[in-house]
Amino acid sequence: MKILITGAAGFIGSHLSENLLNEGHQIVGFDNFDPFYDRAVKEHNLEKSLSNELFTLIEGDLNNSGDMKNLFSGQEYDVVIHLAAKAGVRPSIENPLDYTKVNVNGTQNLLEMMKSEGLKRLVFASSSSVYGNSKDVPYNEEMNVNNPISPYAATKVAAEVLCYTYWQLFGISVTCLRFFTVYGPRQRPEMAIAKFIRKAYNGESISVFGDGRSSRDFTYIDDIIQGVVSAVHKDLGYEIINLGESTTIELNSLIALIEKLTGKEVKKDYLEMQPGDVFTTYADISKAKKLLNYNPTTNMEEGISKYIQWLEKHST
Repeated sequence: MKILITGAAGFIGSHLSENLLNEGHQIVGFDNFDPFYDRAVKEHNLEKSLSNELFTLIEGDLNNSGDMKNLFSGQEYDVVIHLAAKAGVRPSIENPLDYTKVNVNGTQNLLEMMKSEGLKRLVFASSSSVYGNSKDVPYNEEMNVNNPISPYAATKVAAEVLCYTYWQLFGISVTCLRFFTVYGPRQRPEMAIAKFIRKAYNGESISVFGDGRSSRDFTYIDDIIQGVVSAVHKDLGYEIINLGESTTIELNSLIALIEKLTGKEVKKDYLEMQPGDVFTTYADISKAKKLLNYNPTTNMEEGISKYIQWLEKHST
């Protein structure tokens, strides 16, 4: 297959590109190298893919009509995987218009290009943040998501609705995958696990928002990739599917695990909960198991150990 991946230089996109290249697919990666974090990190992410003759990188912006025409001109993609987005809950509160521009308008621009080119299959990266602070756990895909508590989450809900509209009107099949806190090698540097481990090694204190009892369903990158690749190979019409590990860990327990695996004491500064942060995430993955044969296998201790091994190898 010929596959377009937006956001190909990012954490998930670079891993996904490598996996699909290993399957023998032709990959076109699209990325604007947003300065949210260092461009050099993203360039390093792509090194392995760029060494493969089946991979082509196109630099451009979803909101630039010229870039989009160049991306789709003369191309017949079998599947489009849309990972590109402005990420982060707290930054979205500071710059909500930027998040709407990229995550909503950018998604619609992509859908419009697919419509005009007659392309019929999209896999879209959504987020567990759409569930807001729902007290009903684990979260299943039938739950109401009309109460997001951050602009980032709201943009993901809006993008899912746009995808549904283009399926209804133009027959574009869309599988919306709601990712639950993905971690592992190449993880974005501002995310909790990457930041906590870095600060543990540097002897710096970490900020703990709330009393440390908030919890997350952390999902190891290899498990997420398995789910995404399965979605690439299946035309499901329009579906929303959770991809998580389907287990939770409290923040205090996560910090204790990092201390155990790094052999470092983590200094903690306890602060008030931040606006936009949900208290818990917890995925019901029964639908993913049924439709995608999804089978996450990496527990937290194993996943963090793998991340630390990768970090030590790439810090020398």
